[in-house]
Order: sequence, then C-alpha cells, then structure tokens
Amino acid sequence: MTRLGLASSLLRPFALDEYVRYVREAETRGYSTVWSGETTGTDAVTTMGVVATHTSRLGIANGIIPLQTRTPHVLAMTAATLGHIAPGRVALGLGVSSRVIVGDWYGLPFERPVAQLREAVTLIRRILTGERVTFEGQFYRAKGFRLAVPPPPAPVRLYLAALGPRMLELAGEIADGVLLNWISPEAVPASLARVEAGAKRAGRSLADLELAAHVRTSVTDGVEAGRQALARDITGYATVDAYARFFVDCGYGDEMERVNAAWRAGDRAGAVRHISPRMLDGITVVGDEAFCRARIADYGHAGLTQVVILPVAAEADPGPSLWRILRTWGGGSPTRA
Repeated sequence: MTRLGLASSLLRPFALDEYVRYVREAETRGYSTVWSGETTGTDAVTTMGVVATHTSRLGIANGIIPLQTRTPHVLAMTAATLGHIAPGRVALGLGVSSRVIVGDWYGLPFERPVAQLREAVTLIRRILTGERVTFEGQFYRAKGFRLAVPPPPAPVRLYLAALGPRMLELAGEIADGVLLNWISPEAVPASLARVEAGAKRAGRSLADLELAAHVRTSVTDGVEAGRQALARDITGYATVDAYARFFVDCGYGDEMERVNAAWRAGDRAGAVRHISPRMLDGITVVGDEAFCRARIADYGHAGLTQVVILPVAAEADPGPSLWRILRTWGGGSPTRA
C-alpha cells in the first residue's frame, strides 16, 4: 500500500507553535513521514529535531541534504543523534544538489558527484556501526574515527535523491530508498527500472527499497494561480543543467529549448510562459480535493511506495492553503489551526 509523506519546512510560513500543530495533525491524519529540505532557509536537521521531539509515531526524514555541505562524519553523528531521539523513525536523505547551489551559493567544489556520493554513503554506514573507522578515499578520509555514543537502537535508513540513470542505479545498489523529484506518474516506471537494475547488481530487488517521490501539490479553487506559481518553480529548475536533461528525457525537450533560450536572453517572464500546460499537467498536481486525491493515487499505481506531498500555496496568504492541503488526505480528529 502506498504511504503518504508530507514535505514541510520549519518557520515557513508558520511560527514555531503553529508548525508543531501542523506536524502533529499530520501524524493524527496518518501521514507516514514528514520530510524537511534545505537550501537557503531553515536547515533540515533542526526541523527534524523539532518533529522528532513533538511527535511519537511520525517518520522523520530530510529531502534532501546536499552531501557537499557536511562531512560524512558529521552526517553520521547527526543520524546517530536523531536515531536515539526517535528510534526507528529516522531516515537520512542525501543528494548531490546542483552546481549552482553547491558551487555558486555555497562556494564548494562540485565534481564527480556520483562517485562522491557512493564514497560518502560507504563512510556513513561504517561510522554508524560504532566501529573505529580508518578510511582513505578520493574525497574523504578518516583515521581512527569512532562515535562517542552507541549506535542507534534501530537502523537509520539512507535515501538517495536521484534524477539521472547513474544516480538511480546507485540508489538501487547502495541505499535503503530513493527519492524522485519533478516526475509524472507516467515516467515513474522508467526511473524505477533503473533503480531495479542497480538493486540487482547488489543482489537485491525493488521490494528491498522505499520508492518515494516529491509531488508538488496545490489544492485550490484558483487553479490558474496555482499553475502559475508552479510554472515559476519549474522554471528555476529548468535552467539547471541536470534538471533540464531530466526534463528532456521525460519528453519536455521543446519546453526546455524555449525556456532556456528566453532565460539566456534575460526574459525571465517569457521563460515562465514557456512552461506548457502539458508539462504542468504531467509533473504537478493542481485542483480541488477530489482531483488531487485521484492524481496522487496515480503515483501509487505507478509503483511508488511513498508519495511525498510537497504543498504549494496558490493564495497570497500561504497558511490557510497549507492547512487545506494537509487536510485533503487522512482522517482522525484534526486540531484547529
């Protein structure tokens, strides 16, 4: 059965007390996991800590932390700490992000990301065993490093964010799960085939992995406003090489050519206008409750084990929109916002 996750960032747009009510209601309504990401806003680890200490059953994951911004040693300590706070509920999501974010924004090297991610996962797993680790790799080193706390009482799962074939196969080979992004239900099987190919190399099958995807969702009566908000969001990704290649592979080559031509010419508004209705219909979910429930179900039918609702507010005041999206799924006894 496909589970539902919820992507949610601390303090955007809620104050702390309302954010706590929000994630508690997600737990009451039966969401599987709350996922927190980070770029230039709140950091994922603090958000995970808040969720861990204010819920009792909800899974806690990040989607994603760029591996270049923290060493594997720190990531392993983070995983161990959260694993003791919320045993059996924690997953660590890792990815390589993009050259713009890592190189331009953070000022860090961005090279051979697939090889670097493989090495990071290897080192994190060794550290989490509690053994004294000596490791000599191309990207990372450790000499006699050992956690000063016991390993978590339950394993911390490792997820990889993946777009292209090599990263999808790596996830299948070495991770506990994969997190897809900006994908239509119709394109999911092709991505899962790549994950399965990697899993088979390691003597595993798809049944051994969590197969998740972020799905940007706007539950709204103002459908056009929601679509415009998402068109702007897609444009920001479409101008990044890795995502542009992925969108081309998914059949949106004409859109990518026009979007990037307008962007290079300095026509930002024109670039947004080149995000076609076909593309919006394919990789985003915008509409009333009934439509959104039906479209999200398509992702489960496509083979995902978890669909992560990433709420997108269409209205000027995002708070009520986020509550509406949350309450579109699940039951229980919801708290009042």
